[in-house]
Amino acid sequence: MRKNIKLTAAAAATAALALGLSACGTDSDPAAKSGSGADASGPLVVAASPTPHADILNYVKDNLAEKAGLDLEVKEFTDYVLPNTATESGQVDANFFQHKPYLDDFNKKNGTHIVPVVDVHLEPLGLYSKTVKDLKDIKPGQTVAVPNDTTNEGRALQLLAANGLITVKDGVGTNAKLSDITDKKGLEFKELEAATVPRALGDVDAAVINGNYAIEADLKPGQDALALEDADGNPYANFLAVKEGNEKDARVQKLVKLLNSDEVKKYIEDTYQGSIVPAFGAPAAS
Repeated sequence: MRKNIKLTAAAAATAALALGLSACGTDSDPAAKSGSGADASGPLVVAASPTPHADILNYVKDNLAEKAGLDLEVKEFTDYVLPNTATESGQVDANFFQHKPYLDDFNKKNGTHIVPVVDVHLEPLGLYSKTVKDLKDIKPGQTVAVPNDTTNEGRALQLLAANGLITVKDGVGTNAKLSDITDKKGLEFKELEAATVPRALGDVDAAVINGNYAIEADLKPGQDALALEDADGNPYANFLAVKEGNEKDARVQKLVKLLNSDEVKKYIEDTYQGSIVPAFGAPAAS
């Protein structure tokens, strides 16, 4: 039986408290970074977004883990904050939900010590609409929703700029903010937490939605998106991550091999039909 465990409010509070305590440490304090509280004899507990991250992990759990001698437990989280705070506090051993630009920004802002271990897949960001059928039909006066976290908002704005819907300042890259738009071309913008953007799709003219949330909302990125990120050379591969010091945990290394296996590659390709694509290998350097 799968051990998918939804984080309760009480557990969330515990994670937040634990993060507050761990944040009191300094870089010179080994307890702040070592991850020494991990129990290498127990199951490997991994926090993950429901789709596709938990789906991929559950495929590994149900089909590959036992043969590899890995006891894998999956905890599903529905936001982009708690998986990292839970990993930092030791409530979970690892997480699988994010890309490098987001993690770098999160660590900087929160004093956490999460590090990537292995890339697994890419979720192309897409522009969707319930009323507009083609990019050329997006007109001045219409409203576009974008994710409000730093890296995904910049990524969303670059997608819009690449498709001629706005113009942004040169050189801002994926750090672009609404204030970096030099020509809105008459569009209005609504900033929302990434997980809520799909639910707001009916209230705006168009929305930029992360690939995993699009799939959860029964959208098919390869078919339904008005515009989709190019996968070639994309730095936003999603990876397995741990608290610094736990990279060599034998359980983690078993999962690394399984997540980059031929079986998982085939599962991703067969299941997501191009909406999610394998992106195996070492994470990008900082």
